[in-house]
Amino acid sequence: MTTLTNEEQKAIAALKRVAKKWPKSLWLYSASGTLNVMRCNEDGEVAHAGDGIDQDYVITQVKIPNDGGDW
Repeated sequence: MTTLTNEEQKAIAALKRVAKKWPKSLWLYSASGTLNVMRCNEDGEVAHAGDGIDQDYVITQVKIPNDGGDW
């Protein structure tokens, strides 16, 4: 495994801190390399529109490089 820089270690630690207090009413969705902060629907679940995710539930976007592909 590669040694992480101090900056990388701090970024990972910050994400882990955020994860500990992340509200259950929000979730993250990756679409075309854009990380979207989404609100859950009235039932506390992912909101779907047809075969996809309901874009009306997007709150904001975060500029962190990402990919929604599977391993």
